[in-house]
Amino acid sequence: MLDYVRRILTSSVYDVAEETPLERMELLSARLGRQVLLKREDMQPVFSFKIRGAHNRIAQLSQAERARGVICASAGNHAQGVALSATRLGIRAVIVMPTTTPVIKINAVRRLGGEVVLFGDGFDAARSHAEELAAKHGYVIVHPFDDPDVIAGQGTIGMELLRQHPGEIGAIYIPVGGGGLAAGIASFVKFLRPDIRIIGVEPEEAASMKAAIAAGHPVALDQVGLFADGVAVRQVGTETFRLCRELLDDIVTVTADEICAAIKDIFDDMRAIAEPAGALALAGLRRQVELGEAPEGALIAINSGANVNFDRLRYVAERAEIGERAEALLSVGIPERPGSYRAFIRLLGQRAITEFNYRYAQGSTARIFVGIKLSRGDAEKHEIIALLEGHGLEVIDLTDNEVAKLHVRHMVGGRVSGLDDEVVYRFQFPERPGALLKFLEGLNDEWNISLFHYRNHGADYGRVLVGAQVPAATRDSFIAHVEAVGFPYWEETDNPAYRQFLDHGHT
Repeated sequence: MLDYVRRILTSSVYDVAEETPLERMELLSARLGRQVLLKREDMQPVFSFKIRGAHNRIAQLSQAERARGVICASAGNHAQGVALSATRLGIRAVIVMPTTTPVIKINAVRRLGGEVVLFGDGFDAARSHAEELAAKHGYVIVHPFDDPDVIAGQGTIGMELLRQHPGEIGAIYIPVGGGGLAAGIASFVKFLRPDIRIIGVEPEEAASMKAAIAAGHPVALDQVGLFADGVAVRQVGTETFRLCRELLDDIVTVTADEICAAIKDIFDDMRAIAEPAGALALAGLRRQVELGEAPEGALIAINSGANVNFDRLRYVAERAEIGERAEALLSVGIPERPGSYRAFIRLLGQRAITEFNYRYAQGSTARIFVGIKLSRGDAEKHEIIALLEGHGLEVIDLTDNEVAKLHVRHMVGGRVSGLDDEVVYRFQFPERPGALLKFLEGLNDEWNISLFHYRNHGADYGRVLVGAQVPAATRDSFIAHVEAVGFPYWEETDNPAYRQFLDHGHT
């Protein structure tokens, strides 16, 4: 730990990076009844903390190494840091970026002087290609997180935090991808203030550090969600794992909806727009406060960046209400007879309905898909469910059902009779030409596609719901095809949202 403290104190960060402010979130502090502070790394010249570690590493290069040029693999933030630092020092910088990288980050790297090479669907493929190019051309690799100089550069944030808030600090919440930021901050803070809790925060769909600590060594995740692309790392580093296992007090995982709610919190308080990874730490802070697990004292969250495509805000706005537990999505069975809808609305009283979907179906019971605005979160939702059930209505809570939120709410009424052997799968398709064709190639002619729903959410990957008629005898072959395609997938054939609103013959 002492070695890292020395590296942090002697780092060459401030040649290009800035000391960012630590700001109180007035609205959120009042709402939570706690002092919440936000470290504004989104205000760096490249709108992310990554400039710290990148420049500290590049500044240590010898003249011979500088002459060779540098290379890195990055989804964007590290890439911008490397490009800016190398350009300032007159060094060639080659940046390998996944083909799914947001355009805003690609353009930013080019504007900063980096030579962009687009390769692969994710970070791992880009990293492998960068290593191949480095071996071929002699470039010096600047690792995005698993390097002592990079870790030390990120650790300067911890030095600033203790100087900016010398009073009581209960916990510092840090977003975790590869682990470089958490390892750096924890190394400095735990040396001087071991009483402060250091909490790592990961998305539920990309919790690589949590998995590594549970296993006792870095492990590769089978699938990594890409919503928070800045922390979408399949496997953490060896050195970052060693430090995080030793120094982190806890790791919290949060949902995409909770991240969206935190983005909204930052906008409401600061009039600033964070990228999903940038709001990750605040989402973890909120979760711990709401569960009563946050320690006493000021609570600090690191806003790690603001490199987000504008189009993605559409998705964020749609999901923020659910993430704040300000909206409930319910499936309700009401009698299929005149006056039932009016009676249902009367039961809800003055509560605001955010969404209502219905189509006539044969039988005695009609299924409605309804969104209801909440002012008291889950407690109010449970009261509404109890009220409806008390009047003899069948209710299923779909608030946390991904198929319902992403697809079914836009498809209610799409029933078809006479379909046999239908199976339903949810996929994440990369947003690039040829992704759909890759899925369709190799499909057996016996497997008739019976349902297909895609909606552009402004993300770097498409959310797709696919139904196909697959006879039982060829089910194993179908699964093998799905596996071979290589896209993240989930079977949803038994999902209640599908069964109630889209399935053939079910009511």
